[in-house]
Amino acid sequence: MSESKRVLVAEDSSVIINLTKNVLAFDNYIITSVKNGKQVLEKLQNEDFDVILMDINMPVMDGITCTQAIRALPDKKKSKIPIIAITGNYKNFTLDDFIQVGMDDYVQKPLDYDLLLSTVRKYAYK
Repeated sequence: MSESKRVLVAEDSSVIINLTKNVLAFDNYIITSVKNGKQVLEKLQNEDFDVILMDINMPVMDGITCTQAIRALPDKKKSKIPIIAITGNYKNFTLDDFIQVGMDDYVQKPLDYDLLLSTVRKYAYK
């Protein structure tokens, strides 16, 4: 297997962060977690990631606003990082809604961890 891929998990729920870390650890992903979109942008200043799992509803800066800020970054590599939305409000959004704001895909809450893992794989190894 090639080198471990880096995943940034942006989620304000510690329970979901811990479960996600445990699931992704089975595939040897290197996981970093933050609690809001502002922290995502701060992490991106100094670190590189292969995929971002982005909660839509977070304090300080929500996932949609954060995604738009990432897509506007001058660093072309960072501005194109695959972003997978995580949302419990899936009835209010369609995949097209997420794509329009710059996200690549989404996984609904409660999380199906098999689907989460396969979705992360799909984008981490593109």
